[in-house]
Amino acid sequence: QVQLAESGGGLVQAGDSLTLSCAVSIRTFSAHVVGWFRQAPGQEREFVSAITWPAITTYYVDSVRGRFTISRDNGKNTVYLQMTSLKPEDTAVYYCAADWGRTIIFVREEEYDYWGQGTQVTVSS
Repeated sequence: QVQLAESGGGLVQAGDSLTLSCAVSIRTFSAHVVGWFRQAPGQEREFVSAITWPAITTYYVDSVRGRFTISRDNGKNTVYLQMTSLKPEDTAVYYCAADWGRTIIFVREEEYDYWGQGTQVTVSS
């Protein structure tokens, strides 16, 4: 069983930066993908970014490419989403999710087996 726990959300102003963390808990690690998704009020949940393990591959949705950076600290079993130049349209609940056993990044949420509880990010103008 994989458990994911997000943290780091908050209220910031446009142009600010914020880093989200996703702690991954499992007894034995194997190949997997950790992705970040977000859901704004009244909208469907959308893919933001993902990173693979053990070989590192990353992918970003066009709207955040160049502003967001996904990374991981294997010693801490934590995946980070560093968000810079935040915009009001980045406001959403951010979720991390794991696709366990594969190293191909999918953007459909149906491909991900495990989900965290979400953390709110609010960007004021």
